[in-house]
Amino acid sequence: MIYVYPKLRDSILFLGIARNALKFESRCREKSSKTATCQYNKEIPHDIMFVIISGTKYSGVDIAVTALVNNHGFQRIYEDANEDELISYVTKNYVKDLVMSCTNLSLVEKLDKRPSAVHFSLDAPVAIRMKNFQRLAPGKDVNQFFAELDSYDFNPNSIELRERSHIKIKCMNKDIANFETRISDAINQQLESLREPNDTLNPPLRPSWDTYFMKLATLAASRSNCMKRKVGCVIVRERRVIATGYNGTPRHLTNCFNGGCPRCNDGDSQNLHTCLCLHAEENALLEAGRDRIGAHATLYCDTCPCLTCSVKIVQTGITEVVYSQSYRMDEASFKVLISAGIRVRQFSFVKEPKLVMI
Repeated sequence: MIYVYPKLRDSILFLGIARNALKFESRCREKSSKTATCQYNKEIPHDIMFVIISGTKYSGVDIAVTALVNNHGFQRIYEDANEDELISYVTKNYVKDLVMSCTNLSLVEKLDKRPSAVHFSLDAPVAIRMKNFQRLAPGKDVNQFFAELDSYDFNPNSIELRERSHIKIKCMNKDIANFETRISDAINQQLESLREPNDTLNPPLRPSWDTYFMKLATLAASRSNCMKRKVGCVIVRERRVIATGYNGTPRHLTNCFNGGCPRCNDGDSQNLHTCLCLHAEENALLEAGRDRIGAHATLYCDTCPCLTCSVKIVQTGITEVVYSQSYRMDEASFKVLISAGIRVRQFSFVKEPKLVMI
């Protein structure tokens, strides 16, 4: 029997643990190049979805859930489980594709906070809903069918539940023969469209940077006081907002829609030089200033800049312009911007909630 002094023994144990840890880390690094599942640098793909489906009575919610389970490998969970346990299960199993039908507004409000949650709502013609009623409730009469429709569809909670959905699928064709196929294809198409624009590390409804900043520009436009057109603008550098702007009369002057700009209130499409309203781009550029804009800044605007704004964009050092809607001066603006070496591109995001008609 060999006696080892305690301190020496502890040192040997430490060296052994450290050596094993280094070996494990080395294996993880090799594995992460393929699967990115190393314990020390764990990145789980997040194109996983938690689909919630609601709808009008007998609109085919059960058919949609079954299609996701059978055709896409989703795991079904049920809303009649204990609420706390259900929320806990969804949270712990965020790496699984889950689907549930739901009629509980309060529960959906809680589950909808999960980043992978996507809420679909369904609606269908009465003829199709009657067929579903006869399939699910054989032996009941027509009066019972209409009573259930009135009771559920026009319940305030049911109405708000459907209105909160991210994607609304409306069946326009009352042909019951291929109803299941149409529902399955529609949901499949929407799932693919949600996954396609995002990389695998992002939840399906997380907006891209372009969508994010263009939404901010659209939000800024809602503050416009011009009575002719709402326009919003955001200036960004290194994915950080530098300034926002919207069109309207300057500070301390009466708002345009309150009579502050005679030219706009007269409805005159000429005499642009007499307009008192600042454009959204002008407001943002003035707010930021050339020094704050710096190098490699991008200007997002929900409407293509006019010629006058384009000249100012060039002078302040903006390197990229991203716009959503076209404007009548597009060609003249493009010429100035492109001549100055500024990249110009059009980008439009899908407005929410999304309406799908099948």
